[in-house]
Amino acid sequence: MLGEFEQLVLLAVLRAGDDAYGVTIRGAIVRESRRDVSLAAVYKTLNRLEEKGLVLAHVGEPTPERGGRRKRYYALTAPGRRSLRQSVQVLQRMARGLDLGLETI
Repeated sequence: MLGEFEQLVLLAVLRAGDDAYGVTIRGAIVRESRRDVSLAAVYKTLNRLEEKGLVLAHVGEPTPERGGRRKRYYALTAPGRRSLRQSVQVLQRMARGLDLGLETI
């Protein structure tokens, strides 16, 4: 089972698509969850998810706007997608039938 922040990071990676690197992942989390999270927390979680085999990282080409530095991009692996799907399904089952107003989401 994934922790809440791990779920948010995996969802943000999916949301960012091909542009999933630390800053865009953090931006998606801040924007969609309305939680202020540090970039360090995002990278720490990405490293943990990579160690678990749930995300895969690759280094992109150097970019002029980053002074020639390369970005580290992330994508979900098949096990990452499965883990995220299972985690979301558990939340949905737990919430089913409860009067939380979630049915309209």
